[in-house]
Amino acid sequence: MQLRDPKQAAAITEFCKPEAYAANGSPIVPCGLVAWSLFNDTYSFARRRRRGGHAEALTVIKTGISWRSDRGHVFGNHVFPKNFQNGSLVGGGQLDPTKPLSQQEDLMVWMRTAALPRFRKLYGRVEADLGAGELLAVAVQNNYNSYSFAGKKAVVLSTAGLLGGRNAFLGRAYVVTGVACFALALLLTLLCLVFPMREEHLLLRGSHISR
Repeated sequence: MQLRDPKQAAAITEFCKPEAYAANGSPIVPCGLVAWSLFNDTYSFARRRRRGGHAEALTVIKTGISWRSDRGHVFGNHVFPKNFQNGSLVGGGQLDPTKPLSQQEDLMVWMRTAALPRFRKLYGRVEADLGAGELLAVAVQNNYNSYSFAGKKAVVLSTAGLLGGRNAFLGRAYVVTGVACFALALLLTLLCLVFPMREEHLLLRGSHISR
């Protein structure tokens, strides 16, 4: 509610401890540890069509990376960051205080928490066509501290479709579920063939229902 309604900034903050209030007692917007730990590594990309050739910088588009429902319904157009990362212990990235939360898509992507400890977050989109054999140079500004909890980070280049990026887990889950359903159906079919229901079973069943 705090993310959507500016009037709820102080009323909801009590659920966000320890990142609930600033040193002066005013509420933090957005509050909570998820927002406080906002990922803040930056990446830039360049490509060379052949070895020794000219390096061409690739534009990373940072808009349209969040869910449309988050931009339209979860994060408000009139809610602005306040007292964010102003404490003595800074957790992650900063937010632009002049932009409403509905325009801060890095925050939206990060706050949609993952269900598993290994996850991917969309950083941006490169709409240039990349051909086979091209060399890509990635410049990383390593700001996010993942070493304190033995975490690992990686940069993944993937072709996104209508259902998002490439993810093998969903396909494997469908295959396992389909195989399990097929095995269960086959087992039930064999049971019906080996132990068919006889006429007296049907009559006995009917007599129980009539009583």
